[in-house]
Amino acid sequence: MSNATTVNSQISRFRRARLRAARYPSAIIGVSIILFFVIVAIFAPLIATHDPRQANVVERLQGSSAEHYLGTDGVGRDLFSRIVHGTRISLKVGFMATAFSLGFGTLFGAIAGYYSGWLENVIMRAMDIMLVMPSILLAMVIVTILGQSLTNAIIAVSIVYIPQYARILRASVLKVRQLDYVMAAKVIGASDLRILTRTVLPNCIAPLIVQATLGIGAAILDAAGLSFLGLGAEIGEPEWGAMLNENRNFIRRAPLTVTAPGMAIFLIVLAFNLLGDALRDALDPQIN
Repeated sequence: MSNATTVNSQISRFRRARLRAARYPSAIIGVSIILFFVIVAIFAPLIATHDPRQANVVERLQGSSAEHYLGTDGVGRDLFSRIVHGTRISLKVGFMATAFSLGFGTLFGAIAGYYSGWLENVIMRAMDIMLVMPSILLAMVIVTILGQSLTNAIIAVSIVYIPQYARILRASVLKVRQLDYVMAAKVIGASDLRILTRTVLPNCIAPLIVQATLGIGAAILDAAGLSFLGLGAEIGEPEWGAMLNENRNFIRRAPLTVTAPGMAIFLIVLAFNLLGDALRDALDPQIN
């Protein structure tokens, strides 16, 4: 099987999977919610009615009104505007953290799966050590070492999820490297780099796509958790987890200050989980 045939076969497979996924109601709901948040993030300055960082203690903890759609928080900032601008931060965290962990996880997983021996053992034992600790606890340790900032929170969440991608890809590479067309590529003298990038990896993409989709929601949730604990976004930033932390004492007096950002986190994480589940079913050859 030539490289071109392999790539074309994968493209056709993903096209068929996309059509199958479109038949899943969960995929339609997930994509719709994600597109909604993406549009909100892109046009946040136009949608927001106030400066999300502008405080006005005279108007603190006001309820919903024509001036403040969702009311104000504990220092008088417009809650609706902070939710809107927080969409940018959460999506940035989700996509950047997933891209980072996916890239390094793919690198480590490909090397560990293609090469056997001491190199594989070193990489996978390092991944196992990272998996021993709960993800949020490991992220807290990393942020504590690096210092509080949104950038460091992204780095921490990224590092935490590298082992998941590495283990998934290693398992796929171990299966694919034994197939006939990989052996044929070795016989004709193709380099290891060419075999990995042109022959092996194109046949291992499907599980990574599913995991990355689910990983975006998980990264958003973990970053919000770090911010809630005071280890993520800086004070005053319109980040949903930080908003929960800042307003948790006002849940009885002004419940929207907590329920609004909490609902935003719930919806975006749910959307990526619904899409990931639909993609997993659509790309599973045993189901289709």
